[in-house]
Amino acid sequence: MSNATSSDQLSDSSSAALPRRLTLLQGTALNMIDMVGIGPFVVLPLVIKTLGGSLFLWAWVLGAFVSLIDAFVWAELGAAFPQAGGSYNFLKISYGEQRWGRLLSFLYVWQTLIQAPLVMASGAIGFAQYASYLMPLDEWQRKAVSGGVVLIIIALLYRKIDSIGKIGLIMWGAVLLTLGWIIVGGLSNARIPLAQTFQSIGSVSGGLLAAGLGQASVKTIYCYLGYYNVCHLGGEIQRPTRNIPVSMFISIVGIAALYLLMNLSVISVVPWQIAQNSNFIVSTFVETLYGPGAAQLATVLVLLVAFSSLFAVLLGYSRVPYAAAVDGQFFKIFAKLHPTRHFPYVSLLFLGGLGFVFSLLFRLGDVIMAILAMRIVVQFVGQAIGLMLLHRRRAASEFPFRMPLYPLPVLLAIGIWLFIFFSTGLTFMLSGLAVIGLGGVAFLVSSGVRKQWPFEK
Repeated sequence: MSNATSSDQLSDSSSAALPRRLTLLQGTALNMIDMVGIGPFVVLPLVIKTLGGSLFLWAWVLGAFVSLIDAFVWAELGAAFPQAGGSYNFLKISYGEQRWGRLLSFLYVWQTLIQAPLVMASGAIGFAQYASYLMPLDEWQRKAVSGGVVLIIIALLYRKIDSIGKIGLIMWGAVLLTLGWIIVGGLSNARIPLAQTFQSIGSVSGGLLAAGLGQASVKTIYCYLGYYNVCHLGGEIQRPTRNIPVSMFISIVGIAALYLLMNLSVISVVPWQIAQNSNFIVSTFVETLYGPGAAQLATVLVLLVAFSSLFAVLLGYSRVPYAAAVDGQFFKIFAKLHPTRHFPYVSLLFLGGLGFVFSLLFRLGDVIMAILAMRIVVQFVGQAIGLMLLHRRRAASEFPFRMPLYPLPVLLAIGIWLFIFFSTGLTFMLSGLAVIGLGGVAFLVSSGVRKQWPFEK
């Protein structure tokens, strides 16, 4: 990372409107609270039901492996181009800023307008589902809770980035406290020997594991998403060429360890036959160990974790339409910064507002599948291919961070993401491709009006 100083200066000049105030610790905290949300607490029973027995742990291992491989792609791009918007800039630069890069970056912003609110909705719906452990909620009451959570998140983010970094650290503490309690409580009071669990994991045949691993891994990978949140905030990270890659790898390794220990802890107390049918697995786990009062406290902590994740999600995604608008490739109104607090408030309000609407309309399981199916082709596969194109055009010295064994991690990431895409099922694959197709039409109309590529003279 010898070119860190010059690259940081270049990125500072290109992102001067956004102050670089977020430290490595704050960036890592925002990554991790984005990753842990309500996901692992509502997905754990679904994964068990898909694979059965202790086999579900393989899905969490695969999720960590996919994230780590893909993080090498993000790390190279994030260190080389540390600007607000993340994937928007990566795609535009990788495929050429005047031609195909315009199309790919436009498609990313287009799908962000839909999938970012879907991510918000998934967390809010899961929040309302878990809240019903504390008090019975009918369908409309759950919708009121999920919508209310989104509105509170918008209000909390309507402030300067300095205070947001401090809020993020407090929320990170709540995440670690909750997972730590689950892990220590379960492993120190195990009722099902861990040796029995490990034995059943090692005895499975490859064919049986592969049969359900793809579908189960769609759900676990959803729980790891967010390790790249720091790339969306690239214009506000201090020493970005160093801190962006480091924060991602710390986040993935740390969260993977916490997830695996949490899963082992839960199934060492609650038999998997019971766990797979529980809507409140953590609450059931704590109630088994300590009684109803402690279970209510655990539920409150889970809700705080879910709330913290939504906070980080909307913070990161609100920078994407802003970056595209500043670049002249999206509606100008999204380029507006708050006159005194200096954050993209129009983008924040728009994405948050759609997230509020979606939280009232959809179911959690469908939202999870739709999120992945929509993002894989353009964002994950598109970025990986784009990085390979960049390596053909640019010298190695222009990449402050270089992945080991290039291009093997890139090719591996592309293959795995395509496997996950097919695992979402035909319905969600077609819906994701339909969104891309509509985005292509919108791009052609916009380019035709502006007389830009491919309609320029």
